[in-house]
Amino acid sequence: MSGFRALVLAGSRGGTDPVAAYAGVSHKALIVLGGDTLLARVVAALRAAGAGRIAVISSHPDVRIEMARLGVEALDEAAGPSLSVAAGAGELGTPLLVTTADHALLDAVWIRQFLADVPAGIDVAALVAARPTVEVAAPGTRRTWLKLADGHWSGCNLFYLANDRALRIVDFWRKVEAERKRPWRMAQILGVGMLLRYLSGRLELGDAARRLGEMAAVSAAIVQTSYGLASVDVDKAADLDLVRQIVGD
Repeated sequence: MSGFRALVLAGSRGGTDPVAAYAGVSHKALIVLGGDTLLARVVAALRAAGAGRIAVISSHPDVRIEMARLGVEALDEAAGPSLSVAAGAGELGTPLLVTTADHALLDAVWIRQFLADVPAGIDVAALVAARPTVEVAAPGTRRTWLKLADGHWSGCNLFYLANDRALRIVDFWRKVEAERKRPWRMAQILGVGMLLRYLSGRLELGDAARRLGEMAAVSAAIVQTSYGLASVDVDKAADLDLVRQIVGD
């Protein structure tokens, strides 16, 4: 798919970002890896994959300077990732590929394969990697695993919104995001049946995607990647050390 539209999330959560502080920069997107900022690496991968229009969401002044240097569209961040995605989709339209500025190792091959593997007729899709795939590619990495009946999975920070219906999943995400500190409210949103299947080890990845899609009134799919490094982003200082080791920086 050539000429696709892409949105890069580079917002701030408020306060000092420990990874940015560890790297000695004002914002995580400005960490230099292999001679380029993380944001520049992500933009380069998107362009190599065929993106025709790229926008970055960030209100940070230093990131705005980097956006101008890279020649991408600049959008103001909203109050949280879900609202930022909604705002970005409102500006760019759909279909839309969404990723993050800390996807330090992002590769055009992964992007093209993901877009090719999204099932026809799906409203929204997300890329994941199986634990063995990740651990072969990045031995010793510590990820947050979604532990399901058919394996342990890691998200890859690549999402595809095929049409405007897909924005319903963003609204659903916003509701879950708002209740992340109140597990009893999250249980009400997600449904007792789904939670019981998860807690009893009977919930599989495909079932979870279908059920979440039903809750948001969209058709949702999970796409599995064979590229283990696609799951490695820079959330912690240890992640930065890892990607520096991988690129020989």
